[in-house]
Amino acid sequence: MKDKKLKQWRILRLIALGLCLLTFTPVVIPKGVFTPELFGIPYSLWTSFLITVALVWLTYLGTKVHRTDEEEEVRP
Repeated sequence: MKDKKLKQWRILRLIALGLCLLTFTPVVIPKGVFTPELFGIPYSLWTSFLITVALVWLTYLGTKVHRTDEEEEVRP
């Protein structure tokens, strides 16, 4: 069971690191381009919204995977 949790924890950490690195690539911040917009909001702002939501979701999943023995005993 611990090996499975450790593997899940490592996968979550790698995904979070990948999202953080993606934030500073030209995929999110196009060089010198301000025109791509969706509903009047720049593309880079939309992608940062989505990355933030993904990081919050990963944090939630991390709290479910990385529990201590005491927390597991209290869980209903």
